[in-house]
Amino acid sequence: MRAPFQVLVIPFRWTASALKFVVLKRSNADYWQFVAGGGEDGETPIQAAQREIKEEVGIEGDLTQLDSLSTVPKDCFAAAESWGENVYVIPEHCFAVHASNADICLSPEHAEFQWLSYEQAYRLLKWDSNRNALWELNQRLMKE
Repeated sequence: MRAPFQVLVIPFRWTASALKFVVLKRSNADYWQFVAGGGEDGETPIQAAQREIKEEVGIEGDLTQLDSLSTVPKDCFAAAESWGENVYVIPEHCFAVHASNADICLSPEHAEFQWLSYEQAYRLLKWDSNRNALWELNQRLMKE
């Protein structure tokens, strides 16, 4: 059963010239986002994030939890009826994964992907929560 939380995962890599982030275009909609999905069958947010990156882009790696936390209205999810009438929004937990030499292998959920600079990714992303998490991750990585 779908748990009442969402995860967001940002794959990133350093190239010889710049820091790059992978963004994904949905197969069933005309917008770009990061890896996203929900918890299943008692998973914790980090377990759900690990599963989602493996399913959606074929990456396995150590996740870094970000401080960014957003909420999503429950009416965005078919499973919302099972969460009860007192649930109005669900939390979106954000993570990053260093995908240094990983090959992206897209699931059918996504039609294409791009490795982009911070500025390019920020402009292309549809959701504010994705842009906020991207900003945080970029700030953290620029300090390293």
